[in-house]
Amino acid sequence: MTTAAAYSDDGRARRNVAVLVAAQAILGAQMPMIFTVGGLAGQSLAGNACLATLPISLIVLGSMLAATPISAIMQKWGRRTGFVVGTSAGALGGVVGAYGLYHASFPIFLAGSFLTGIYMSAHGFYRFAAADTASDTFRPKAISYVMAGGLAAAVIGPQLVKATSQAFVIPFLGTYLAIIALNVVGSSLFLFLDIPKPPPPAEDSPRGRTRWELITTPHIAVAVICAMVSYALMNLVMTSTPLAVVGCGFTQGNAADVVTSHVLAMYVPSFFTGHLIARFGAEKIVALGLLILAGAGSVALQGVELDNFFLALILLGLGWNFGFIGATSMLAAAHAPHERGRMQGLNDLLVFGGVTFASLASGGLMNCSGGSAVEGWTAVNLAMAPFLVLAGGALIWLLLRPGDERPA
Repeated sequence: MTTAAAYSDDGRARRNVAVLVAAQAILGAQMPMIFTVGGLAGQSLAGNACLATLPISLIVLGSMLAATPISAIMQKWGRRTGFVVGTSAGALGGVVGAYGLYHASFPIFLAGSFLTGIYMSAHGFYRFAAADTASDTFRPKAISYVMAGGLAAAVIGPQLVKATSQAFVIPFLGTYLAIIALNVVGSSLFLFLDIPKPPPPAEDSPRGRTRWELITTPHIAVAVICAMVSYALMNLVMTSTPLAVVGCGFTQGNAADVVTSHVLAMYVPSFFTGHLIARFGAEKIVALGLLILAGAGSVALQGVELDNFFLALILLGLGWNFGFIGATSMLAAAHAPHERGRMQGLNDLLVFGGVTFASLASGGLMNCSGGSAVEGWTAVNLAMAPFLVLAGGALIWLLLRPGDERPA
């Protein structure tokens, strides 16, 4: 079948979407699991409490460094191969993480976290794979359906944490064993994926702008800044949340429930975010996302009751959705199709570089900014302010500029 035929065959696209929705639900469940227990496990293993969230930082670092190689694997050998590489790394990360917990070795646990980041990188390509064989009409729906699988993951993951975190004498060992099982079972789903490998570029195909020319284009630069700030601040606060919830006297189950509400808030709006962007424009939706992120920080600073945690984390998820998806839409409109691979790789490198820094800073702010969990939680949320000002200022600067350099 030709590539053109593949794009128009929505029967094939629907089958692929069904596979990817299942993968998002089953395999994607490991991400809220790891983000719920990673900081708590790190806190128990690290000799220095300031390094409690280093496992989360290593996951994000692994994702950042793996983005370009995973993309290259998919370009050369196809989506299925890339996704199986991701699940293999996820399973191996679970094995190494469990081994680190069993031997109470923080360095080994960190190595497992880094391997998990390779899975996280592959996971990020699910939404792109959903669009590969879809027609122009079905493509937005395909992406939304795959995002919907994240709703199931948001429920399955934290509930598995509740069932497994204390299943063994060693805390969280059961959770990492469950992660291994998820990757082994979930990898079989990709046997049913039917996405052709992309054809090699022709000799006379357009080359487009260099990476420097792309990133110095105002519309692209602001889109990347807003994406970085939206994702990094979400990660900054979310990474500290389980530590703050437990540190303020609540249970690990409460922490899992707060994370569940947060992840649901990240994904539920995806069903209508695209419609809002089409109606009001990406820039306005990004601005709304930044305002909601500021609201999340304000609610968190009002107190440390369980209701404050729930509301702050729900707003955090909603703000991330509008800010990150809006910025992604801005970016997609600012580069030509033949520049896509180059720009998307650069975007992921910069975005996840920011997220890596945020997750590392999260533990230091939470555990080393005062003598209590309340003071640490306050420091985490106050740290959002300068970055929100940066992104908001960049967005205002862009809107005040005359003209539009986006490609036709």
